[in-house]
Amino acid sequence: MSFDPATHGHQFFPGSASVGVLVLHGFTSTTASVIEWARAIHRADDAAGHHPSVSVPLLPGHGTTWEELGKENWQAWRDAVDQEYWKLRARHEHVVVCGLSMGGALAVQLAARYTVAGLVLVNPALALTNRTAAYSHIAKHVIPSVAGIGSDINRPSEGETTYDRTPLAAVAQLNLLIRQAIKTLPAVTAPAMVFRSAVDRIVADASVDLIRERSAGPVEVIALPNSFHVATMDYDRGIVETASRQAVQNLMRGLDLTQVPGEAAASA
Repeated sequence: MSFDPATHGHQFFPGSASVGVLVLHGFTSTTASVIEWARAIHRADDAAGHHPSVSVPLLPGHGTTWEELGKENWQAWRDAVDQEYWKLRARHEHVVVCGLSMGGALAVQLAARYTVAGLVLVNPALALTNRTAAYSHIAKHVIPSVAGIGSDINRPSEGETTYDRTPLAAVAQLNLLIRQAIKTLPAVTAPAMVFRSAVDRIVADASVDLIRERSAGPVEVIALPNSFHVATMDYDRGIVETASRQAVQNLMRGLDLTQVPGEAAASA
């Protein structure tokens, strides 16, 4: 499979607002699966009309070959996210971290270690529906790869660009990342907005339950009734994009992440 760097590589939208935003894609996918989400967030503005910078990194082992992904460890994904976080912190006072699926687990793990203004997560991967994935660290020695897991999308006209094979060595690393993210949840104090699809054949409902029950910060869950796992490309993408843009705009204007504009004045 050929990946065009212009479409699937690292994307960056510059801005000068007080908030910078990091948007993270999912496992075996590329930045193309979250790029419209990132563009929507970039349209947020503060009272002076300034927009946030939005960074959308291509995670190590992605956008190349499934064999290359199988050589990476979860620390490489974490370190790549850390690098982009500090670049944004150098330009902006606050950073919001957004993540789809594995990107959500990476966002949680980052928010537990550094100061984050908010989390915006779409079907974060803290529990997988495929229970046999837990044995990938053993199976990888016998079966190098299995069928790809991409394009869990309800909308027939949409397709996600992912690997057609999934390396079990990388699944084993994903499991290690998930364990780390769960373990660090009590250290997450940032407010979180979590989007959850009605049908998800990749990530289990327990993912959202873990965030709601173990995170130290406030959590709002928004249902996506007509979408599958890759909701950023599905029927409910408008809900995700609008609410995410409003959340970032709230923070840039000194409001709470999930506050409805005018709410504070109305209750005064």
